[in-house]
Order: sequence, then C-alpha cells, then structure tokens
Amino acid sequence: MKICYLANGQSIHTQKWVRYFAAEGYNVHLVTFDKTGQIEGVEIHNLRYFSKFAYPFRILEVDKTIKKIDPDVLHSHYVSHYGMYGALTGFKPFVVSAWGSDVLVEPKQSLVKRRVVKYVLRKADFITVDSTSSMTAVVSLGVDEAKVKLIKHGVDLRVFHSFEKRAEFRKDIRIPQSHKVVISTRSLEPIYDVGTLIKAVPYVLEKCPHTYFLIIGDGPLRSQLKELAYELGVTENVRLVGFLKPNEVPKFLGISDIYVSTSLSDTTSVSLLEAMACGLPVVVTDLDGNREWVENGANGFLFHQGDCRALAEKIVFLIRDEDIRKKFGVVNRRIVEKKGDYEKEMKKMKELYEKLVEAYQI
Repeated sequence: MKICYLANGQSIHTQKWVRYFAAEGYNVHLVTFDKTGQIEGVEIHNLRYFSKFAYPFRILEVDKTIKKIDPDVLHSHYVSHYGMYGALTGFKPFVVSAWGSDVLVEPKQSLVKRRVVKYVLRKADFITVDSTSSMTAVVSLGVDEAKVKLIKHGVDLRVFHSFEKRAEFRKDIRIPQSHKVVISTRSLEPIYDVGTLIKAVPYVLEKCPHTYFLIIGDGPLRSQLKELAYELGVTENVRLVGFLKPNEVPKFLGISDIYVSTSLSDTTSVSLLEAMACGLPVVVTDLDGNREWVENGANGFLFHQGDCRALAEKIVFLIRDEDIRKKFGVVNRRIVEKKGDYEKEMKKMKELYEKLVEAYQI
C-alpha cells in the first residue's frame, strides 16, 4: 500500500506516524511545506511555500505532487491547515486527523474558520481524533459519528519508562540529589501558559525550598518567561532547558518527581502520557482532555487554568508525601500501558487504512 501524508514534517508526531508505517513495509510519502530532513524509509516532498498570499499556487503544487505520487490513500494531519490542502485536491480516499485546537478552538474564533473546518471534515472519508472531547467537537460540527475514529498518538513504552541512572544524570546536569524536581515539557507558546507555572514557583519555595523546576521546550515566550523568573527572584531554582531531541526527553522525565502542564487547551496530550509512562505523578489543568487521563486525587491533581496558587498547593502536597507520589506514578504507568500504547494505536490505524482502501477498490 502507498500512503501519502500531508503534514508538518518537523513535528515529532508526524515523524512517529510515518516512521511506523515505513517500518511496517508500506510505501510512505510525506508532502510538507515545513522543510524536513531525511526520515528513513520515507520519501519526503518538500514543497515551496511561496508566500502567505500565494494560497492558490500552494494548492496547485500540492495537487500536482499528489497526482505524481498517486497513493492508495491520502492522509492530512491538522484539519484547518494541511487538511484544507488535502480536501481541495479532491483525492479519494481521504483521511484527516484532528490534533486539538483545530477542532476545539479555531471553529469558535470566526465564522470563516468554522466553515473551513466543516468543509474539510465533510470531504474526509474518515476523521481520526485522539480524545473523546475532540470526537464530541467534531460531531457537533455536523459530522456523522460513524466517520470519526479514536486513534491516539500514543507513547512508545519501550522508550518512556522508569530511569535507572537517575542519580548519575542528576549529577551530570548539576541538580542536587536532595532536591525534588518539577518538570514541564510544553512549548513556550501562549496556549501552554507556562507563565502560570513560573508564578507558582515562589509559593512552592516558601514551603519547600529544596525544589528545582525544569522547563523543557522552546518558543516565542522564552525571553518573557526568563524575565518573569528574574522578576520573581526564582532564577536559582528555575532552568529553561530549551528544545530537546526526542531521545533526550525520557532522561529528564526520569530524574523528575512531578510533572506539570498549565495548558489552556488540550485533547490527549502526548507530553502528559510520556510523563505518566515514566511513572510520574501529574498536576494538570482541569480540561476535558486531561480528565480522560487524570482522576483528581487518584493518579494526579487538576487545577483551574491560570490559578498559580492552587497549582503551588498541589505541588507542595506531592513534594511532602512520597507515598502518594509513588502510588500515583505506579497507577499512571498502568493507565498508559492500557490506553496509550503507541504500537496498539498504530495497529488500529493500519486496520482502518486497509478497510478504506479495500472499500475503494470494490
């Protein structure tokens, strides 16, 4: 089978997806406007973006490339961007994957965006979502529920697990063994509201001074967040690590004690699942997507968006109670093994492709 993906080739989610099917022996093509390097087993088609005003030229470029590839199935990732390109080619069979904000946030921002999203969803043979909250959002936009399939990005459980060289790595990156480590692995963009975590730091340090905060990720708010930490006088306890290669993330999660996500919008957060797979207790914003994975007080804590004091209280509670931290961590690993295994999710996608292609060949 020949599969063509229309997606951001720089995204780790896209790369995991295409690598899996290439490894399974499929003929995989990736068409992208986001300049992408080589991916083993995948033929990359880096298209010229032209300019933000040259949308018709980009459509023609996509259409020409898809016709040249002549795949058995076309699969776009992110409804309102690459999904639109895929829909406008008219190619069938056509699958589109919703990633979160494209169906949860953008349809509420303007009538034009809502119409774009509805058009793409209508053109797709199937829509995949990674949470029931996204499924509800898609169905509310007029899509037949039978067309919507729950397939999560998932986590590679062979990579994300407990870390044996915890003490050694802490020493390497100069974090005292006596300190508890709180980690965030979200991008430094407005939607992830990492500023709320930094605002919580003084309240945590007041009661638990031997606490260290690792902020993994990069983005346009980096300098602003660095300035915020300086203004609050917490730079000694906060390290903005920056962007990490995917193979480095498990080590940083492995030396941490508590995971925090302050996101303002989420479906199934892969960052959350990675932390849970590594056996961490979690403190996350009270969102529909997070509630699918976190039961307040059972395997982590939920807090209201932007409430830095409530966040600090949850962190302090977990720092002070080692038994609860360990209990939550064990439960979280089991949850991801059961519901968030990347291999199991990709096998579900494989079956969907095969059924779809077979239906079009009849």
